[in-house]
Amino acid sequence: MRRSRNAKIVATLGPASSTEAQIQSLFDAGADVFRLNFSHGSHADHAERLRIVRKLEQEVDRPIGVLLDLQGPKLRIGTIAEGKIQLATGDRWRLDTDPTPGNATRAPLLHPEIFAAVHAGAELMVDDGKVRLRVERSGPDFAETTVMVGGLVSDRKGVNVPGVVLPISPLTEKDRDDLDFGLELGLDWVALSFVQRPQDIQEARALVGDRAWIMAKLEKPSAIDHLEAIVQLSDGVMVARGDLGVEMPPEQVPELQRRIVRVCRRLGKPVVVATQMLESMVTLPVPTRAEASDVATAIYDGVDAVMLSAESASGSFPREAVLMMDRIIQRVEQDPTYRTGLEASNAGAEATTADAICYALRRVAGLIAPAATITYTASGFTGLRAARERPATPILGITPHLATARRMALVWGVHALPSPEVRHVSDMVNYACRAAQSEGFAKPGERVVIVAGLPFGSTGNTNLLHIVQIEGATR
Repeated sequence: MRRSRNAKIVATLGPASSTEAQIQSLFDAGADVFRLNFSHGSHADHAERLRIVRKLEQEVDRPIGVLLDLQGPKLRIGTIAEGKIQLATGDRWRLDTDPTPGNATRAPLLHPEIFAAVHAGAELMVDDGKVRLRVERSGPDFAETTVMVGGLVSDRKGVNVPGVVLPISPLTEKDRDDLDFGLELGLDWVALSFVQRPQDIQEARALVGDRAWIMAKLEKPSAIDHLEAIVQLSDGVMVARGDLGVEMPPEQVPELQRRIVRVCRRLGKPVVVATQMLESMVTLPVPTRAEASDVATAIYDGVDAVMLSAESASGSFPREAVLMMDRIIQRVEQDPTYRTGLEASNAGAEATTADAICYALRRVAGLIAPAATITYTASGFTGLRAARERPATPILGITPHLATARRMALVWGVHALPSPEVRHVSDMVNYACRAAQSEGFAKPGERVVIVAGLPFGSTGNTNLLHIVQIEGATR
Protein backbone atom coordinates (compact mmCIF):
# COMPACT_ATOMS: atom_id res chain seq x y z
CA MET A 1 0.00 0.00 0.00
CA ARG A 2 1.74 3.14 -1.26
CA ARG A 3 1.12 6.67 -0.06
CA SER A 4 0.90 9.29 -2.79
CA ARG A 5 3.01 11.77 -0.81
CA ASN A 6 6.47 12.09 0.75
CA ALA A 7 5.85 13.74 4.13
CA LYS A 8 4.45 11.41 6.78
CA ILE A 9 1.62 11.67 9.31
CA VAL A 10 1.98 10.78 13.00
CA ALA A 11 -1.36 10.17 14.72
CA THR A 12 -1.70 9.94 18.50
CA LEU A 13 -3.86 7.10 19.82
CA GLY A 14 -6.19 7.63 22.75
CA PRO A 15 -9.79 7.22 23.91
CA ALA A 16 -11.14 8.27 20.50
CA SER A 17 -8.86 5.86 18.62
CA SER A 18 -8.42 2.65 20.58
CA THR A 19 -10.48 -0.01 18.83
CA GLU A 20 -9.38 -2.09 15.86
CA ALA A 21 -11.90 -0.34 13.62
CA GLN A 22 -10.80 3.14 14.77
CA ILE A 23 -7.08 2.47 14.36
CA GLN A 24 -7.55 0.89 10.94
CA SER A 25 -9.65 3.90 9.95
CA LEU A 26 -6.77 6.24 10.86
CA PHE A 27 -4.30 4.11 8.91
CA ASP A 28 -6.56 3.97 5.87
CA ALA A 29 -6.99 7.76 6.10
CA GLY A 30 -3.22 8.24 5.93
CA ALA A 31 -1.50 7.69 9.31
CA ASP A 32 2.03 6.28 8.86
CA VAL A 33 3.18 6.24 12.50
CA PHE A 34 1.14 5.92 15.67
CA ARG A 35 2.10 7.77 18.85
CA LEU A 36 1.46 6.32 22.30
CA ASN A 37 1.40 9.22 24.75
CA PHE A 38 2.55 7.86 28.12
CA SER A 39 1.39 11.04 29.86
CA HIS A 40 -2.05 9.39 29.71
CA GLY A 41 -3.36 5.86 29.89
CA SER A 42 -2.16 2.69 31.58
CA HIS A 43 0.41 0.19 30.43
CA ALA A 44 -2.45 -2.17 29.62
CA ASP A 45 -4.06 0.51 27.42
CA HIS A 46 -0.87 1.06 25.45
CA ALA A 47 -0.10 -2.66 25.13
CA GLU A 48 -3.56 -3.26 23.66
CA ARG A 49 -3.20 -0.41 21.17
CA LEU A 50 0.19 -1.73 20.11
CA ARG A 51 -1.27 -5.22 19.67
CA ILE A 52 -3.90 -3.78 17.34
CA VAL A 53 -1.30 -1.85 15.35
CA ARG A 54 0.90 -4.94 14.92
CA LYS A 55 -2.13 -6.99 13.83
CA LEU A 56 -3.05 -4.28 11.33
CA GLU A 57 0.53 -4.21 10.09
CA GLN A 58 0.33 -7.90 9.20
CA GLU A 59 -3.03 -7.46 7.47
CA VAL A 60 -1.93 -4.55 5.26
CA ASP A 61 1.60 -5.95 4.75
CA ARG A 62 3.23 -2.57 5.35
CA PRO A 63 5.57 -1.63 8.24
CA ILE A 64 3.94 0.80 10.67
CA GLY A 65 6.04 2.81 13.09
CA VAL A 66 5.05 3.24 16.75
CA LEU A 67 6.37 6.12 18.85
CA LEU A 68 6.58 5.97 22.66
CA ASP A 69 6.29 9.53 23.98
CA LEU A 70 7.59 9.77 27.53
CA GLN A 71 5.93 12.22 29.92
CA GLY A 72 9.10 13.70 31.38
CA PRO A 73 9.24 15.77 34.57
CA LYS A 74 6.00 17.59 35.32
CA LEU A 75 6.52 20.58 37.59
CA ARG A 76 3.26 21.45 39.29
CA ILE A 77 1.80 23.58 42.04
CA GLY A 78 0.49 21.46 44.92
CA THR A 79 -3.07 21.47 46.22
CA ILE A 80 -5.03 24.63 47.02
CA ALA A 81 -7.15 24.58 50.18
CA GLU A 82 -10.37 25.61 48.41
CA GLY A 83 -9.46 24.07 45.07
CA LYS A 84 -8.65 27.38 43.39
CA ILE A 85 -7.66 30.96 44.13
CA GLN A 86 -7.72 34.24 42.21
CA LEU A 87 -4.41 36.09 42.06
CA ALA A 88 -4.37 39.78 41.14
CA THR A 89 -1.53 41.63 39.45
CA GLY A 90 0.75 43.07 42.15
CA ASP A 91 -0.08 40.42 44.77
CA ARG A 92 2.76 38.83 46.71
CA TRP A 93 2.67 35.01 46.61
CA ARG A 94 5.09 32.64 48.30
CA LEU A 95 5.95 29.21 46.93
CA ASP A 96 7.66 26.70 49.22
CA THR A 97 8.21 23.02 49.96
CA ASP A 98 5.66 22.92 52.79
CA PRO A 99 2.96 20.44 51.61
CA THR A 100 0.19 22.27 53.49
CA PRO A 101 -2.58 23.20 51.00
CA GLY A 102 -2.16 26.69 49.58
CA ASN A 103 -4.14 29.91 49.78
CA ALA A 104 -4.00 33.49 48.49
CA THR A 105 -0.64 34.17 50.18
CA ARG A 106 1.31 30.93 49.63
CA ALA A 107 1.19 27.54 47.93
CA PRO A 108 3.22 24.33 47.91
CA LEU A 109 5.70 23.77 45.11
CA LEU A 110 7.33 20.46 45.98
CA HIS A 111 10.23 20.83 43.57
CA PRO A 112 13.36 21.97 45.44
CA GLU A 113 15.25 21.81 42.13
CA ILE A 114 13.32 24.90 41.03
CA PHE A 115 14.35 26.86 44.12
CA ALA A 116 17.95 25.73 43.59
CA ALA A 117 17.95 27.21 40.08
CA VAL A 118 15.90 30.42 40.27
CA HIS A 119 17.17 33.82 41.37
CA ALA A 120 15.80 37.30 41.92
CA GLY A 121 14.33 38.55 38.66
CA ALA A 122 13.56 35.10 37.26
CA GLU A 123 10.04 34.43 35.98
CA LEU A 124 7.74 31.55 36.81
CA MET A 125 4.75 30.79 34.62
CA VAL A 126 1.73 28.91 35.90
CA ASP A 127 -0.88 27.09 33.79
CA ASP A 128 0.86 27.54 30.42
CA GLY A 129 1.69 31.16 31.18
CA LYS A 130 -1.81 32.31 32.06
CA VAL A 131 -0.40 33.49 35.40
CA ARG A 132 3.10 34.99 35.53
CA LEU A 133 5.23 35.50 38.62
CA ARG A 134 8.51 37.36 39.18
CA VAL A 135 10.89 36.03 41.82
CA GLU A 136 11.85 38.71 44.35
CA ARG A 137 13.78 36.56 46.79
CA SER A 138 14.54 32.85 46.99
CA GLY A 139 16.23 30.21 49.10
CA PRO A 140 16.75 26.45 48.96
CA ASP A 141 13.11 25.76 49.87
CA PHE A 142 11.13 28.88 48.93
CA ALA A 143 10.61 31.73 46.50
CA GLU A 144 8.89 35.02 47.28
CA THR A 145 7.19 36.26 44.11
CA THR A 146 5.20 39.18 42.78
CA VAL A 147 2.27 38.44 40.47
CA MET A 148 2.99 40.11 37.13
CA VAL A 149 -0.08 38.74 35.34
CA GLY A 150 -2.95 37.66 37.54
CA GLY A 151 -5.53 34.95 37.04
CA LEU A 152 -7.13 31.84 38.43
CA VAL A 153 -4.86 29.14 39.86
CA SER A 154 -6.27 25.73 40.70
CA ASP A 155 -4.82 22.48 42.05
CA ARG A 156 -1.90 20.84 40.27
CA LYS A 157 -1.39 23.44 37.56
CA GLY A 158 1.90 23.19 35.70
CA VAL A 159 4.85 25.52 36.30
CA ASN A 160 7.37 26.60 33.66
CA VAL A 161 10.69 28.22 34.43
CA PRO A 162 11.84 29.95 31.22
CA GLY A 163 15.49 30.79 30.73
CA VAL A 164 16.67 28.51 33.53
CA VAL A 165 18.42 25.14 33.17
CA LEU A 166 16.96 22.98 35.92
CA PRO A 167 19.29 20.45 37.59
CA ILE A 168 17.04 17.48 36.88
CA SER A 169 17.12 14.45 34.61
CA PRO A 170 14.61 14.31 31.75
CA LEU A 171 13.80 10.78 32.92
CA THR A 172 11.68 10.41 36.03
CA GLU A 173 11.13 7.07 37.75
CA LYS A 174 7.83 6.84 35.91
CA ASP A 175 9.62 7.46 32.61
CA ARG A 176 12.15 4.74 33.34
CA ASP A 177 9.36 2.26 34.10
CA ASP A 178 7.50 3.32 30.95
CA LEU A 179 10.68 3.06 28.91
CA ASP A 180 11.43 -0.46 30.14
CA PHE A 181 7.87 -1.45 29.38
CA GLY A 182 7.88 0.07 25.91
CA LEU A 183 11.24 -1.39 24.92
CA GLU A 184 10.12 -4.80 26.09
CA LEU A 185 7.09 -4.47 23.80
CA GLY A 186 9.34 -3.52 20.89
CA LEU A 187 8.35 0.08 20.21
CA ASP A 188 10.28 1.74 17.39
CA TRP A 189 10.88 5.33 18.49
CA VAL A 190 11.26 6.90 21.96
CA ALA A 191 10.39 10.59 22.25
CA LEU A 192 12.35 12.14 25.12
CA SER A 193 10.60 15.07 26.82
CA PHE A 194 12.22 17.95 28.74
CA VAL A 195 15.51 17.83 26.83
CA GLN A 196 17.72 20.69 28.06
CA ARG A 197 21.24 19.69 27.02
CA PRO A 198 23.18 17.06 25.01
CA GLN A 199 23.86 15.00 28.13
CA ASP A 200 20.12 14.27 28.35
CA ILE A 201 20.28 12.39 25.05
CA GLN A 202 23.35 10.50 26.20
CA GLU A 203 21.55 9.48 29.39
CA ALA A 204 18.63 8.11 27.38
CA ARG A 205 20.95 6.39 24.91
CA ALA A 206 22.62 4.49 27.73
CA LEU A 207 19.22 3.00 28.59
CA VAL A 208 17.80 2.52 25.09
CA GLY A 209 20.90 1.32 23.25
CA ASP A 210 19.99 0.17 19.75
CA ARG A 211 16.56 -1.17 20.72
CA ALA A 212 14.82 1.96 19.40
CA TRP A 213 15.61 5.29 17.78
CA ILE A 214 15.55 8.34 20.06
CA MET A 215 13.62 11.48 19.19
CA ALA A 216 14.51 14.65 21.10
CA LYS A 217 11.50 16.82 21.89
CA LEU A 218 12.63 20.43 21.67
CA GLU A 219 10.41 22.33 24.08
CA LYS A 220 12.91 24.11 26.35
CA PRO A 221 14.82 27.29 25.42
CA SER A 222 18.01 25.77 26.83
CA ALA A 223 17.74 23.01 24.21
CA ILE A 224 17.85 25.65 21.49
CA ASP A 225 21.13 26.90 22.95
CA HIS A 226 22.58 23.41 22.30
CA LEU A 227 20.61 22.72 19.13
CA GLU A 228 23.38 21.40 16.89
CA ALA A 229 24.81 19.02 19.49
CA ILE A 230 21.38 17.68 20.48
CA VAL A 231 20.41 17.02 16.87
CA GLN A 232 23.74 15.30 16.23
CA LEU A 233 23.20 12.93 19.17
CA SER A 234 19.54 12.19 18.38
CA ASP A 235 18.03 9.93 15.74
CA GLY A 236 15.22 12.42 15.15
CA VAL A 237 13.71 15.63 16.51
CA MET A 238 10.23 16.81 17.41
CA VAL A 239 9.43 20.52 17.40
CA ALA A 240 7.13 20.51 20.44
CA ARG A 241 5.61 23.94 20.00
CA GLY A 242 3.30 23.79 23.02
CA ASP A 243 5.82 24.17 25.83
CA LEU A 244 8.22 26.01 23.54
CA GLY A 245 5.53 28.62 22.97
CA VAL A 246 4.97 28.95 26.71
CA GLU A 247 8.61 29.45 27.64
CA MET A 248 9.45 31.73 24.72
CA PRO A 249 7.52 34.63 23.18
CA PRO A 250 5.03 33.23 20.62
CA GLU A 251 6.42 35.42 17.87
CA GLN A 252 9.76 33.57 18.14
CA VAL A 253 8.30 30.08 17.66
CA PRO A 254 7.89 30.19 13.83
CA GLU A 255 11.47 31.36 13.43
CA LEU A 256 12.73 28.64 15.79
CA GLN A 257 10.69 26.01 13.98
CA ARG A 258 12.34 26.88 10.68
CA ARG A 259 15.77 27.00 12.29
CA ILE A 260 15.31 23.55 13.83
CA VAL A 261 14.05 22.13 10.54
CA ARG A 262 17.03 23.55 8.66
CA VAL A 263 19.52 22.03 11.11
CA CYS A 264 17.78 18.64 10.99
CA ARG A 265 17.68 18.63 7.21
CA ARG A 266 21.34 19.59 6.99
CA LEU A 267 22.33 16.82 9.38
CA GLY A 268 19.97 14.29 7.82
CA LYS A 269 17.86 13.69 10.94
CA PRO A 270 14.08 13.17 10.64
CA VAL A 271 12.13 16.13 12.01
CA VAL A 272 8.49 16.18 13.13
CA VAL A 273 6.45 19.34 13.69
CA ALA A 274 3.84 18.89 16.42
CA THR A 275 1.25 20.59 18.63
CA GLN A 276 -1.97 22.38 17.71
CA MET A 277 -1.60 21.71 13.98
CA LEU A 278 -5.34 21.16 13.45
CA GLU A 279 -6.45 22.01 16.98
CA SER A 280 -9.95 23.19 16.07
CA MET A 281 -10.68 19.73 14.66
CA VAL A 282 -10.84 18.41 18.22
CA THR A 283 -14.41 19.70 18.19
CA LEU A 284 -15.09 20.70 14.57
CA PRO A 285 -15.06 18.64 11.33
CA VAL A 286 -12.92 21.20 9.47
CA PRO A 287 -9.84 23.21 10.48
CA THR A 288 -9.39 26.94 10.36
CA ARG A 289 -7.67 28.30 7.27
CA ALA A 290 -4.79 29.40 9.49
CA GLU A 291 -4.31 25.81 10.70
CA ALA A 292 -4.30 24.50 7.12
CA SER A 293 -1.66 27.10 6.29
CA ASP A 294 0.37 26.06 9.35
CA VAL A 295 0.51 22.45 8.18
CA ALA A 296 1.31 23.57 4.64
CA THR A 297 4.17 25.80 5.83
CA ALA A 298 5.83 22.85 7.57
CA ILE A 299 5.53 20.76 4.40
CA TYR A 300 6.98 23.55 2.23
CA ASP A 301 9.93 23.65 4.67
CA GLY A 302 10.56 19.96 3.93
CA VAL A 303 9.76 18.35 7.29
CA ASP A 304 9.65 14.57 7.49
CA ALA A 305 6.34 14.40 9.33
CA VAL A 306 3.54 16.39 10.92
CA MET A 307 1.73 15.19 14.03
CA LEU A 308 -1.81 15.09 15.38
CA SER A 309 -2.23 15.03 19.16
CA ALA A 310 -5.66 15.58 20.74
CA GLU A 311 -7.16 15.77 17.26
CA SER A 312 -6.77 12.00 16.81
CA ALA A 313 -6.46 10.88 20.46
CA SER A 314 -9.53 12.43 22.06
CA GLY A 315 -11.22 14.60 19.46
CA SER A 316 -14.62 14.14 17.88
CA PHE A 317 -13.25 13.82 14.34
CA PRO A 318 -10.01 11.77 14.42
CA ARG A 319 -10.40 10.23 10.95
CA GLU A 320 -11.36 13.56 9.40
CA ALA A 321 -8.27 15.17 10.94
CA VAL A 322 -5.96 12.58 9.35
CA LEU A 323 -7.76 12.90 6.01
CA MET A 324 -7.43 16.68 6.13
CA MET A 325 -3.72 16.49 6.93
CA ASP A 326 -3.25 14.01 4.09
CA ARG A 327 -5.03 16.31 1.63
CA ILE A 328 -3.01 19.35 2.69
CA ILE A 329 0.27 17.48 2.26
CA GLN A 330 -0.69 16.16 -1.16
CA ARG A 331 -1.81 19.58 -2.31
CA VAL A 332 1.48 21.19 -1.26
CA GLU A 333 3.60 18.47 -2.83
CA GLN A 334 1.75 18.90 -6.13
CA ASP A 335 2.63 22.60 -6.18
CA PRO A 336 5.47 23.17 -8.70
CA THR A 337 7.09 25.63 -6.30
CA TYR A 338 7.38 22.88 -3.67
CA ARG A 339 10.27 21.17 -5.47
CA THR A 340 11.86 24.51 -6.20
CA GLY A 341 11.85 25.32 -2.49
CA LEU A 342 13.27 21.91 -1.54
CA GLU A 343 16.09 22.28 -4.04
CA ALA A 344 16.88 25.78 -2.84
CA SER A 345 16.96 24.73 0.82
CA ASN A 346 19.09 21.61 0.35
CA ALA A 347 22.19 21.96 2.49
CA GLY A 348 25.64 21.08 1.20
CA ALA A 349 26.61 17.43 1.50
CA GLU A 350 29.33 16.31 3.89
CA ALA A 351 32.67 15.23 2.45
CA THR A 352 31.95 11.51 2.95
CA THR A 353 31.52 8.64 0.53
CA ALA A 354 27.92 8.15 1.65
CA ASP A 355 26.96 11.77 1.01
CA ALA A 356 28.84 11.83 -2.29
CA ILE A 357 26.82 8.81 -3.43
CA CYS A 358 23.49 10.29 -2.25
CA TYR A 359 24.29 13.71 -3.72
CA ALA A 360 25.00 11.95 -7.02
CA LEU A 361 21.71 10.07 -6.57
CA ARG A 362 19.75 13.33 -6.49
CA ARG A 363 21.55 14.62 -9.59
CA VAL A 364 21.05 11.33 -11.44
CA ALA A 365 17.36 11.32 -10.53
CA GLY A 366 17.04 14.83 -11.90
CA LEU A 367 18.76 13.89 -15.16
CA ILE A 368 17.24 10.54 -16.10
CA ALA A 369 13.94 10.66 -14.12
CA PRO A 370 14.02 7.02 -12.93
CA ALA A 371 10.81 5.37 -11.79
CA ALA A 372 12.18 5.02 -8.26
CA THR A 373 15.18 5.31 -6.00
CA ILE A 374 15.90 2.10 -4.11
CA THR A 375 18.03 2.01 -0.99
CA TYR A 376 19.21 -1.28 0.47
CA THR A 377 20.09 -0.75 4.12
CA ALA A 378 20.45 -2.84 7.27
CA SER A 379 20.64 -0.03 9.82
CA GLY A 380 18.61 2.59 7.97
CA PHE A 381 21.64 4.83 7.40
CA THR A 382 21.51 4.67 3.61
CA GLY A 383 17.79 5.44 3.60
CA LEU A 384 18.31 8.43 5.88
CA ARG A 385 21.12 9.88 3.78
CA ALA A 386 19.12 9.39 0.58
CA ALA A 387 16.05 11.05 2.13
CA ARG A 388 18.25 13.96 3.26
CA GLU A 389 18.71 14.83 -0.42
CA ARG A 390 14.93 14.97 -1.00
CA PRO A 391 15.16 13.33 -4.45
CA ALA A 392 12.39 13.94 -6.99
CA THR A 393 11.64 10.22 -7.24
CA PRO A 394 10.02 8.06 -4.54
CA ILE A 395 12.36 6.10 -2.27
CA LEU A 396 11.83 2.37 -1.82
CA GLY A 397 13.71 1.59 1.39
CA ILE A 398 14.52 -2.12 1.41
CA THR A 399 15.95 -3.61 4.60
CA PRO A 400 16.49 -7.12 5.97
CA HIS A 401 15.26 -5.97 9.40
CA LEU A 402 11.60 -5.34 10.19
CA ALA A 403 12.61 -3.04 13.08
CA THR A 404 14.52 -0.80 10.65
CA ALA A 405 11.58 -0.73 8.24
CA ARG A 406 9.24 0.36 11.03
CA ARG A 407 11.60 3.14 12.09
CA MET A 408 11.93 4.38 8.51
CA ALA A 409 8.14 4.68 8.24
CA LEU A 410 8.66 8.16 9.75
CA VAL A 411 11.25 9.29 7.18
CA TRP A 412 10.42 11.64 4.30
CA GLY A 413 9.70 9.87 1.02
CA VAL A 414 10.65 6.37 2.22
CA HIS A 415 8.35 3.46 1.44
CA ALA A 416 9.89 0.89 3.78
CA LEU A 417 9.91 -2.78 2.84
CA PRO A 418 11.36 -5.73 4.81
CA SER A 419 13.35 -8.14 2.66
CA PRO A 420 15.32 -11.37 2.88
CA GLU A 421 19.04 -11.20 3.59
CA VAL A 422 21.22 -10.99 0.47
CA ARG A 423 24.87 -11.92 0.06
CA HIS A 424 25.70 -10.75 -3.44
CA VAL A 425 25.12 -7.56 -5.40
CA SER A 426 23.36 -9.48 -8.15
CA ASP A 427 20.89 -10.95 -5.65
CA MET A 428 20.25 -7.50 -4.21
CA VAL A 429 19.67 -5.97 -7.65
CA ASN A 430 17.31 -8.76 -8.69
CA TYR A 431 15.31 -8.47 -5.48
CA ALA A 432 15.19 -4.67 -5.73
CA CYS A 433 13.86 -4.83 -9.30
CA ARG A 434 11.19 -7.37 -8.36
CA ALA A 435 10.18 -5.29 -5.33
CA ALA A 436 9.96 -2.11 -7.40
CA GLN A 437 7.47 -3.86 -9.67
CA SER A 438 5.44 -5.64 -7.01
CA GLU A 439 5.15 -2.47 -4.90
CA GLY A 440 3.95 -0.47 -7.92
CA PHE A 441 6.99 1.77 -8.34
CA ALA A 442 8.25 0.61 -11.73
CA LYS A 443 7.25 -1.31 -14.84
CA PRO A 444 9.34 -3.34 -17.30
CA GLY A 445 11.45 -1.04 -19.43
CA GLU A 446 11.73 1.67 -16.78
CA ARG A 447 14.93 2.47 -14.91
CA VAL A 448 15.58 2.53 -11.18
CA VAL A 449 18.56 3.83 -9.22
CA ILE A 450 19.86 1.56 -6.46
CA VAL A 451 22.00 2.81 -3.57
CA ALA A 452 23.56 0.45 -1.04
CA GLY A 453 26.55 -0.14 1.21
CA LEU A 454 29.10 -2.88 0.71
CA PRO A 455 29.84 -5.21 2.30
CA PHE A 456 26.21 -5.97 3.19
CA GLY A 457 25.41 -5.75 6.89
CA SER A 458 27.90 -2.98 7.64
CA THR A 459 26.61 0.29 9.06
CA GLY A 460 27.25 3.74 7.62
CA ASN A 461 29.08 2.44 4.57
CA THR A 462 27.00 3.68 1.60
CA ASN A 463 29.31 3.29 -1.37
CA LEU A 464 27.35 1.85 -4.31
CA LEU A 465 25.15 3.58 -6.89
CA HIS A 466 23.74 1.37 -9.63
CA ILE A 467 21.33 2.23 -12.46
CA VAL A 468 19.36 -0.68 -13.84
CA GLN A 469 16.55 -1.13 -16.33
CA ILE A 470 13.65 -3.30 -15.25
CA GLU A 471 13.30 -6.36 -17.46
CA GLY A 472 10.54 -8.92 -17.77
CA ALA A 473 7.46 -9.36 -15.60
CA THR A 474 7.17 -9.66 -11.84
CA ARG A 475 7.82 -13.19 -10.63
